[in-house]
Amino acid sequence: MTPPVEPWRFTVLGYQAGLAQPLYLLLVLVGVLLGSLALVGALRRRSRVRAFLNERHAERFTPGVSVWRPAVQGGMYGLGLALFGFALAQPQCGTKSELTKRRGIDVVVALDASKSMLARDIQPSRLERAKLELTTLLDELKGDRVGLVVFAGDAFIQSPLTSDYSAVKLFLRAVDPEIMPQGGTNVGAALKLAKQVLDNADRGSKERVVVLLSDGEDLFGEVSEATEALKEANVQVLTVGVGSESGEPIPVYDRRGEFVDYKKDANGETVITRLDRAGLTAIAEGSGGAFFYQPRGVAMAQVVERIDQMQKSELESRVTVRYDERFQSFAIPGLALLALGMLLLPSSRRRSST
Repeated sequence: MTPPVEPWRFTVLGYQAGLAQPLYLLLVLVGVLLGSLALVGALRRRSRVRAFLNERHAERFTPGVSVWRPAVQGGMYGLGLALFGFALAQPQCGTKSELTKRRGIDVVVALDASKSMLARDIQPSRLERAKLELTTLLDELKGDRVGLVVFAGDAFIQSPLTSDYSAVKLFLRAVDPEIMPQGGTNVGAALKLAKQVLDNADRGSKERVVVLLSDGEDLFGEVSEATEALKEANVQVLTVGVGSESGEPIPVYDRRGEFVDYKKDANGETVITRLDRAGLTAIAEGSGGAFFYQPRGVAMAQVVERIDQMQKSELESRVTVRYDERFQSFAIPGLALLALGMLLLPSSRRRSST
């Protein structure tokens, strides 16, 4: 994909000016070329007429045929296209400063990246569905700051709180259960670390939320303590269940990513992983949050509705410089010339009277 062209900035007579979309200047070149071709064509036609007919007889033998009308028409098209292309380049002249305030809440997403999330009871896998849910959240949020905590047997910060959602999506792509430093599932550690991220936030919001994406299976037993700490800090936990309650074996892959077998326990029995609806519901209710589950859809839409109802706080304010747009000064004359070019006939051939 071609990278976007950076705006051009310069100074004209002491005024800050620029072109926001300089790539459209190519249309200006096309317009100049079209006008030049029309002029060259008119001169060539005039030369041919002079070569075959005396100029005094040209009007008699070619009544109403103008050599210059096609040139004028082509010039109007060319100049109109050039002006319209310059307008599309978004010429800007003059600036004004504005105070921009961003309002929202702080949201930390705790994403389960344990081996059980490789189960394929939800296609293509639980982890890929969880990533889809998180991407949906990032696409719907407006002004909120988002942080990402990833966990398996231990938890770590994948992305700090930020309003740059594209950066969070970039960090999200790197999440892989195969490279997690410690196996198992420690939901409690993830919740504690999410609270720490919120507590350390600069200019934190009044209302704060942890969104937990997991199948709910916990092997460490620290959930109750973490949930109580979040409740005391007035942080809601919105849990999103990923997986099925009927159960699914956990696939094992080799280094090339090819399926080898299903995970076995110490007795050689196939390990079955199930969605712990009761555990996720207890976490949500214990913190004043809610549990969401859509086995055949995207549950994050309901989470977004819940977040939108919360009280927004001013998270940051900055002074931005806005350029005054001047494209109208070129677009209107350009369109007028194109319209006049369409109305101008290449000849004024008169009808002979009978």
